[in-house]
Amino acid sequence: RKDGQTPYAAHPFRVRLIVRHVFGIDDPDLLAAALLHDTIEDTTTDFDDVEERFGARVARWVAALTKDTRLPDADREAAYMGTLARSDPAVKVAKLADIFDNLTDSRHLSPAARSRSIERARNYLAALETDLPEIAMRPMALVRQLLEEVAES
Repeated sequence: RKDGQTPYAAHPFRVRLIVRHVFGIDDPDLLAAALLHDTIEDTTTDFDDVEERFGARVARWVAALTKDTRLPDADREAAYMGTLARSDPAVKVAKLADIFDNLTDSRHLSPAARSRSIERARNYLAALETDLPEIAMRPMALVRQLLEEVAES
């Protein structure tokens, strides 16, 4: 992680645990996608690898949670926001868990870095609110509550 001490694997496992134990969702494919959400972006694993091991649905969800590194930074963020806005309910839930964990982690950042993390979270939440499905309503409320707590601290 960004602190240079926490193992990379801690974040994906926490995201999966947030989906299950904070959001109360136990769909096995959604839990797999939550665990794998950064895999394509941060490792040498590609879509085909995920599809082969976890199936097409999980691979599609993980791909939707992946920023296209072939695009320039500004275009990459805009494309990712568009993908989040149009994404499957499971993708929205997994991204909300990712935001929840990143916000929790941001309490240990410098004020400037925390401010950037909060702004990024707000932008993602705005995209995720588009056609927010029922399954994501409680997770959205929990993330918004945490966001306000972090912003006030």
